[in-house]
Amino acid sequence: MNLDNRAAIHVVYIWLTVCGSFVIAATACGATLPRAQTGLASVYSGNLNGKSTASGERYDSGALTAAHLTLPLGAEVRVTSLENGKSVRVRVNDRGPRVQGRIIDLSSSAAAALGMRSGVARVRLEIISQPARAADAHSGP
Repeated sequence: MNLDNRAAIHVVYIWLTVCGSFVIAATACGATLPRAQTGLASVYSGNLNGKSTASGERYDSGALTAAHLTLPLGAEVRVTSLENGKSVRVRVNDRGPRVQGRIIDLSSSAAAALGMRSGVARVRLEIISQPARAADAHSGP
């Protein structure tokens, strides 16, 4: 690899790091996120049932929950299959997915409600509600 290629890769790496940090910081600061997102959904592995999630609760494959990289924990999201039009309301209680190109990991029950026959489906996410920021919830007059 020549010096020009290394420099280009370095610039792209810095750009991706800064953009990713911005999204995470904006989320932590309570900035609003896009109201809708389209991409690939996947299903949690059955091996994760009972394991701790990022919210501290245990993953329950029978609950209507999901993992998202940037939405606040506790956010409620409508997930609609672009293949069949079915939708399900889920609560974000974990971080993920960790696979490039995927935007949400769904519990087994949520995936079944969408009629997902394989491990991945094209979906549209719409934010229904986001939890109040902790600082707002505890501030008094």
